[in-house]
This record gives sequence, C-alpha cells and structure tokens, in this order.
Amino acid sequence: MDHSQKPSSFFTYEAWHKSILTSMMSSSSLADQENDMLLYSYNHVMHGFSARLTPSQLSELEESPAHVATYPETFGKLFITHSSKFLGLRQNSGLLLASSSGQDVIIGIIDTGIWPESESFSDRGMSEVPKRWKGTCENGTDFPPFLCNNKLIGARSFSKGLKAAGIKFAKKDFDSPRDWFGHGHGTHTSSIAAGNHVQGVSHFGYAKGTARGVAPRAHVAMYKIAWDNDSDESFASDVLAGMDQAISDGVDIMSLSLGFEFLPYFNDVIAIASLSAIEKGIVVVCAAGNNWGYNSTQNGAPWITLTLDNGLTVDGISYFPESGYITDAPLYYGKDNANKARCNGGALDHKEVKGKVVLCDNITETDVSSLRFQKWEVERAGSLIREYATQANTTRVKTLSFVHTNLGTKPSPQVAYFSSRGPDPITPGILKPDVITPGVNVLAAIIPNKRYMEVSHYNLVTDYGLDSGTSMAAPHVAGVAALLKAVHREWSPAAIRSAIMTTAYSTDNSQNSIQDQLSGLPATPLDFGAGHINPNNAMDPGLVYDMNVQDYIEFLCTLGYNDKQMRAVIRRSQWTCRQSPGELNYPSFMAIFNRTDTLKTKKFNRVVTNVGDDASVYRAVLEVPRGMRITVEPDNLTFTRKYQQQGFDLNVEIDNDAPEVIYGYLRWIDHRGHMVSSPVVAMNN
Repeated sequence: MDHSQKPSSFFTYEAWHKSILTSMMSSSSLADQENDMLLYSYNHVMHGFSARLTPSQLSELEESPAHVATYPETFGKLFITHSSKFLGLRQNSGLLLASSSGQDVIIGIIDTGIWPESESFSDRGMSEVPKRWKGTCENGTDFPPFLCNNKLIGARSFSKGLKAAGIKFAKKDFDSPRDWFGHGHGTHTSSIAAGNHVQGVSHFGYAKGTARGVAPRAHVAMYKIAWDNDSDESFASDVLAGMDQAISDGVDIMSLSLGFEFLPYFNDVIAIASLSAIEKGIVVVCAAGNNWGYNSTQNGAPWITLTLDNGLTVDGISYFPESGYITDAPLYYGKDNANKARCNGGALDHKEVKGKVVLCDNITETDVSSLRFQKWEVERAGSLIREYATQANTTRVKTLSFVHTNLGTKPSPQVAYFSSRGPDPITPGILKPDVITPGVNVLAAIIPNKRYMEVSHYNLVTDYGLDSGTSMAAPHVAGVAALLKAVHREWSPAAIRSAIMTTAYSTDNSQNSIQDQLSGLPATPLDFGAGHINPNNAMDPGLVYDMNVQDYIEFLCTLGYNDKQMRAVIRRSQWTCRQSPGELNYPSFMAIFNRTDTLKTKKFNRVVTNVGDDASVYRAVLEVPRGMRITVEPDNLTFTRKYQQQGFDLNVEIDNDAPEVIYGYLRWIDHRGHMVSSPVVAMNN
C-alpha cells in the first residue's frame, strides 16, 4: 500500500489496514470477519498487510488508489567444531580479540526456532542486553519467557500464514519459538553464528572439541517462521512478519537460511524486505541454495550478501557412532547385479553378505544400515575400492575403523557438490554467489531429545550434531559480519560485504585453485564468488566499495521496471534516477557476451573508499588469462585522508573464441600490505 495515502485520522498503519478490510466485509459479525481476514500488518519490510481475501475482495482492493502491488502467498524451503579455527579466528588475536567476540551486536535468526536450554545459549560471560533492544521473549507452548537471558535476548514465532492456508504443523511441534524442525535447524544455525563456548562436545565421538559460534559474545534473537509440517514449506507472509519484527526490535545482523522461487525483485518478498533492512543499516545474509547446478543461486539481490559452502588406503566419510574396528574381513560387491551393486532394497542375500564388508554404489539409504551417506563421497572413495573389488579374484578388507576426525586435510576448502552456482538467474550481470564459507559437516547444537539416528534398533540422541548445507554457511557469514560490526560501527552493510569479499581467497591449502567437489575440476567465481572468507583480513581491508539506498535505486532504474513495480520494491512514491545510471558499485565485475557479438568489450565504473591509513597509494595489479584483456584507468590511486573516495574505470575484452567462462583478477595493493581483490568474470554465451 502507498503509505502516503493513509488518512491522518488513523494513528497507526495497522488501524488503517483494519479499516480497509472492514469496508469490504458484510454487515454481520464484522469483528469476527476482521480478525479472520487480517494476518499481519507490516511497517518496515514494506507498507502493507497480509490478509485472507476472496477474489472479489481482492479486485475491490486493487481498485483503491492506495494499492501498489499484490503478492499471492508463496512458499519457501530451508536450505538444508572446528570451523571457527578453520576461519582463522583465535581467542587472543585478530578480529575475535578486536571485536570482543562480537560483544553487544545483535544477530536476528529467521529460522525454525531454537532450543533455549542448549549450553550454546547459556549467558555465561555475556554482557547485559543492549539498551537499544526493543524485542521480547514471547510466552508460548513449553516456552516461558524466563528461558531468555543475556545470550538469547528475544524469541518470537509467526504462523498465521501457515494456519490461514489450512496447514497444521506436526503434533509434536510447539506453538512457540521452540524448535522441532528436523534435528533442530534453527538451533543449529543460531549456535553456528553466535553460540557460547561449550567444552567437550562431539557428534557421537566425531569432531571432538569446544563448540563456539563465530561471534560467541553476540546476542541472539530467534524469529520462528518455519514449522514441522508435511510440506516442509514456510509461508511468505510469516517470513515477512518475522523480518518486519526483527527490524522493529533493533537487530544489527539478519541471517536467513531459506529461499523462495526465482522472481524479479518487485515480486521477491525477501529482496524487498532485505532492502528495507539495508536502508536501516542492518546487514542481511542469505543462503544461496542447495540446487547443485549453474544458474541456480537464490536470494541474489545485490543488497543481500550471498553465501555458499566449502565441504592401497582410502579415507572416507562415516557417521557410524561406535568405535568399531574390523580386520581381515571379506569384501562383498555385487558387481554382476546392478541392484546388488547399489544395495537396493531387498536385493542383498543375507547368506552372501553375512560377515563381510559391503561396498555399495551411489547409496543414499540402504538395508545395510539406516545411516545416510553422501553420494559424492561414495563416488570419490568408492571408485578405488570398486576397481579393486571388480578386478581381484579374492577381495578382503585388511582394516576398517571408525570415529576418526581428520583436520588439515588437503585440498581444502572446496565448493560443496550441492551448492548453487551462478550466474544469478534474475540479474546475471551481478556476480553471484558473493563468497563461500564452511558448510559441510558443521558441528553445532541440535534438539537433544529427538531421534538423530537409529543403530541396532536403538534410537540415538545427541546435544550436538553434524549437518551440511548452505543453511550452515550463511550463519558463518552472519557471525563474521557481527564481529566486523563490533569493530566498525560506522560501516554500512555494503562496506561490510565489500570487506568480506575483497579479502577472500581463491586458492586452497595445496596452493591450487579451489576445486569443485561436483566435477573434481578447478572451480570458477561462478562457483565460489570472490572466494573463501578470511575474517581477520576483512577487519582491515584498506579500501571498500560502498553503496547506499540511492545506489540500489539507480540499479533498479536500469532494469526497465515501471512505476508500480519500482514503488513495490523501494516502498516510496517518489524517487530520482539519473539519465544514464552507471554500474552498481559492486566489489566484483561480470560481463556477459553473445557468441555472435563482433566486439566483446565492456567498461565498468567503480568508486572505492579509503578505510585504512590517512595517506596511502594503491597500484592496480592484474591477473589476466590468455584470451582476455583487462585495463584499468587510472592504475594508481592516491589517498590523503581516511574516507576519501577515488574512482576508476575497468575495461574487459575477450577473444571471439574465448571459453564460455573466463576470469581474471583486479587487485589494488599498497605498501602496507593491503590487497583489495576483485574477480573479473566474462561469459561467452
């Protein structure tokens, strides 16, 4: 709705919204109808409301001069402890020390709820709740308000959209912020972002150590918007209500590990709500999705920071929870029967496999056990074993042992096989994803009294469990953003994203380019964006590519949206666009050419802001592959004071026969050790 159309007689937008709905009701039982129709009134993510309307009521509403846009209810899905050390975060040095571990920063988690009794949400060593905090802990089923503390400072739940659709959540789920989805999706993501220190945790003996979130002294606020139901879907009206409340409560960081279908920004409720949050200085971090293929990144709006993940003797992955040791056992492989080779249900003969180690192809869940294996791991490790099992006359396993945890394995990091890849399907000219972070086999808090797995007919539970997905990657970035916010309170969300992107690295611990687990080949920025995050370097990036809301409006002006579509995204009735809007001031470069183009060249304009030393000189260093040419003008930038800005032009050109994806790097380097790195990517479609 156009908020400028609100009559002055209404003191709140909600009162106006109720009046609009009342005017469309029949005369009988007005109060009951009103309560039945209105779900939420939104004040921050957009100016409007969600309601249950008949087609004729919707038609009447859309004829109102105050009406801007209608969004039918849509459905989203979730993107299903040594990671802090892997990120280089040490208690007594670097970003963790400078930020006091994220003290006084508030992270809002938009997810499935939280298990408040987990030790990860203890408030030992926590500072008092910031005075600016406006949130609360709601009183719901099995969730009294006293469960909140100085760590978990707020918890709310939103289910009106789900209930209006006639969908019931599982009987065991709670009508409150308490988590019951899966093994505890929201509990897991919250503890990754900001869980307190908990010693002596493991996943049934795996990954033993001290669990801690990326920002262990940051405060957590949970907004439960997803429930345990048959569809595993969340409702846009509920997600918007959670985000709206988070903005109102005063969070500094907002983390979402869910996504909706690919939509233009004027129909993308998360994009619209996130732009509202950005306008209020809130950093919004979203998962990119687990859609495997290229052109599949979700939550790709350029004001959102988008994250993915990293995830004869053979080492493989096992979650078997017992410290078993097998020696000199026969190896069975059903090489002459495809069903037996895959261990399909009912295919294995008990007499053939009894007392043997069984090799299975491409399994997800089998009669061998109820444990789930990852397809890519079976293919990686199993190919060597399969070759042996196929060619040798007598096959045996010399030793097989479990409950080992290997650290420092090579190569790492890698792009996880399930990660969504660019280019972004909505705006391919903006490189997505932005970065990658840990997201494979991340140990964090889960629901402690819900079955995690079954072994030998016994149900096993655990306080901490391993999980994988871009859902696990996003809270890592949210935690790093909280640490940066604690050190640089004056930085905008765009500056924080720029610092994270331009200090990321794209080589693994074998000094080779980061690999793609899916293909086994070197990955590209379409897989890893700017690279893997490096939090300590992000604290002092030297230069940042900063942006404000007007920059995003200028970007939207280039997309050909009409006035109504623009009003829907930017939530205002008046705005200005330059006659020739320039490039979005993004920390990466993406050029798309057609094979038929005779001249394959593109010019970019960028402005960098000095956030380092007062006096500094940066020179451009280019890494350019064969078939590509990059020039920068000027190639030296001189700064005489902090926050001074300097502009430059970058031109990229590729040969007609260049590969489909070709990329290089622009790095601004000064004499103090700053290296501001940006990928330059060209697609030759």
